[in-house]
Amino acid sequence: MRAVQYRTIGAEPEVVEVPTPEPGPGQVRLRVTAAGLCHSDSFIMSLPAEQYVYGLPLTLGHEGVGVVDALGDGVTGVGVGDAVAVYGPWGCGLCHACARGAENYCPRAARLGIQPPGLGAPGALAEYLIVDDVRHLVPLGDLDPVESVSLTDAGLTPYHAIVSSLPALQPGSTAVVIGAGGLGHVGIQILRAITGATVVALDVSDEKLELASEVGAHQVLRSDPQAVGAIRSMTGGEGAQAVFDFVGVAPTLEIARQSVALDGVVQIVGIGGALLPAGFFSTPFGASVRAPYWGTRTELMEVLDLARRGAVRVEVERYSLDEAPAAYRKLHDGTVRGRAVVVPQS
Repeated sequence: MRAVQYRTIGAEPEVVEVPTPEPGPGQVRLRVTAAGLCHSDSFIMSLPAEQYVYGLPLTLGHEGVGVVDALGDGVTGVGVGDAVAVYGPWGCGLCHACARGAENYCPRAARLGIQPPGLGAPGALAEYLIVDDVRHLVPLGDLDPVESVSLTDAGLTPYHAIVSSLPALQPGSTAVVIGAGGLGHVGIQILRAITGATVVALDVSDEKLELASEVGAHQVLRSDPQAVGAIRSMTGGEGAQAVFDFVGVAPTLEIARQSVALDGVVQIVGIGGALLPAGFFSTPFGASVRAPYWGTRTELMEVLDLARRGAVRVEVERYSLDEAPAAYRKLHDGTVRGRAVVVPQS
């Protein structure tokens, strides 16, 4: 089969031929119908050798949907031909976190060597994908695979951050979304669908601000130092009850720090790598700062239900497997409008 692999530190990913995998006991093989590209992929491919821990060669792609193609011994609960989405943050399946579906916070996964597909385990940017356990599959139903694959991360991650902030997002509140790209434009829609907050979107790109308006932002602002004053002005000086930073670089975190209200919450979702000092003389009294990771299996089901209702959609650019390296270049350059999706098989 063909796959997109990161094979050499510092080099671009390559489209290569690799053996088609066979499912072992308890495993499921999918014929991949769509795979999403993510800034997380670009991040790990930018790491120097001394920080890279994901193994080489690495088949990329931690957003995947497909059709069940083959079952390993002992697998029940799915059948060949079922359309499914892959829940990516795999855990041990036995701890307290995993028992409540929060494998994204499994405390044992790292020391047991359990890694998500595309982030250590072979990922979805291939014609076939092995899923380690049937519990990591969620029914896709009649959702379009290309339009919905990014919901497994670009939908699930903002949904998780927003749901954990719901106490701050009462009617009359203000939510700021910094970065209206792949995750941010979905986050705006989720905020509109499940909260009564006024949504203010920030970005440095006029095209992405236009997208933010299209998907439901009440106000859009350039992401620059003047944004803080504008947010304070439109909230009567109070600031925003919740700030979701989908970028995570120093300038955006500074906007978040200065924009959040007393007793508000800052969610650092983007992996830009900057740090936000929190405490007296830095953040407002009562304000919390969180760094959420992915989401729970139940939350993925809820995100897909929002999509079935038409409450959430992903702006998609479609590519073939051969075009994946070029798509990663566009993603790195910030010229993808929404989310890049690869269709491995025509």
